[in-house]
Amino acid sequence: MLRVRDGDGGAFEALVHRHQHAVYGTACRMLGDAAEAEDITQLTFLRIHRAAPKYRPTARFTTWMFAILRNLVFNETRRRKRHRGHVSLDAPAEFAGDSAPRELADPVQTGPDAEALQAELESQIQAALQALPEQQRLAMVLLRYEDMSYEQIAEVLGTSVPAVKSLIFRAREVLRVRLKKYLAATKGHMEG
Repeated sequence: MLRVRDGDGGAFEALVHRHQHAVYGTACRMLGDAAEAEDITQLTFLRIHRAAPKYRPTARFTTWMFAILRNLVFNETRRRKRHRGHVSLDAPAEFAGDSAPRELADPVQTGPDAEALQAELESQIQAALQALPEQQRLAMVLLRYEDMSYEQIAEVLGTSVPAVKSLIFRAREVLRVRLKKYLAATKGHMEG
């Protein structure tokens, strides 16, 4: 990023190439819509490029990048609420399309039944994630998919580590309840 700040266009391309999948995947999981996630990804890198002259390495670059993404995603979430009214928490997630990142595949399971069950579970996980409040959802996405520490998540969210632990605890409880029957079905299928 320091090279980008100094006007190195090749460094910016390398930075985008290195981080675009993480930004897009996080945006997809937060918004549940591949097209909107693509737009938010582009906006994130546009903001990074515009902010490059003023960039100061006070935190890890990725923390700063995800904080920019957080602001864009939260703004989009608020815009949706204003323009579309209240969205049902039971509505299916639009995220289950082919362009969605899939990281839950179990190489041990094979066959059409196992694949169908895995696809259903992934769809339900995404729907459950979409039902979480945005702070809990982002904390879970950063923890699970970006492998961030509680400290890094706290920096991205602009909060304390105990607050992050609380967000993740509450999110896990909601996900556990909401996914209980799907997790039991997956376990039963694997044992059978």
